[in-house]
Amino acid sequence: MASLTAEKSRATGERKAVSFEYKFTEDNGQPAGTFEGYGSVFNNEDDGGDLIQPGAFAGVLARHQAKATMPKMLLNHGSMGGGLFGGADPMADLPVGRWATMSEDTHGLQCKGRLINLDTESGRRIYGAMKEKTLDGLSIGYRVGDYVRGTKPNEPRRTIKSIKDLPEVSLVTFPMNELARTGAVKAMDIRTIRDFEDFLREAGGFSHAAAKSIARSGFKAAEAAPSGIEALAASLRDLRRAI
Repeated sequence: MASLTAEKSRATGERKAVSFEYKFTEDNGQPAGTFEGYGSVFNNEDDGGDLIQPGAFAGVLARHQAKATMPKMLLNHGSMGGGLFGGADPMADLPVGRWATMSEDTHGLQCKGRLINLDTESGRRIYGAMKEKTLDGLSIGYRVGDYVRGTKPNEPRRTIKSIKDLPEVSLVTFPMNELARTGAVKAMDIRTIRDFEDFLREAGGFSHAAAKSIARSGFKAAEAAPSGIEALAASLRDLRRAI
C-alpha cells in the first residue's frame, strides 16, 4: 500500500495537506487502474494548521449526489496547479481518471476511482508512476464552509466544520503532509483581512510583513469593488502571466 498527501488550490485558493492512503484494487476483478483510499483524514492537523472534523464532507457529497456529479480527477490540480496563478496549458484540465464513489466513514473521506486512457502515452506514464509509488500524492480541492479560527498557540489555525464545494480531487507529485502521501487542496474562502494575509503568505510565498502591507490596502479595495476578492485574484493572475 502506498500513501499520498495535500497541497493547495484554485485561483481563489490555498493548498493544504491531509492524510491519504491508496491501493490498487484491479487484482480483485476490477479494471486496470482501479484504486481506492482516503483523500482526507479527520482530526489530523495538517502542515498549514487546519483540521477537518468528521461530517465536514456530508453536505457537499449530498449536493454532488443530488446532481449526479462527482469531483473531477485531475493531475496536479490542472491549470491551477502551475503555481499560485495557474498555468496556460489548454489541456491541463483534462481529467486523468474518473471518481466512482466518495463517502465519509469514521476515518475520513474514502475515494474510489479509476485511471483512464491507459492505452495512451500519458495514461501509461501516470499509471506506471503510481505503480512505482513515485506519483504518491492525492490532493482534494475544496472551498471552506464553516470553520472556527484558533485563538491559542496549541489550537489548530482553523477547525473546519463543513466543506462548501469539492470541485476536484487531484493526483499530485509533491505532497505536503508526511502523515498522508495524498492530500487536500482547499479553495481559499477569504472572509477577513487576516484570511487574505494567510493567503498571500501561504499560497503566494510573501513574507509576513509584505503580506500584511499588501492585505491592508488590497483587501479594502477588493471589498469595495463590485466583484470583490475574485476580481483581485483575477487581476493578480493576469499580472503573473504578463511577467
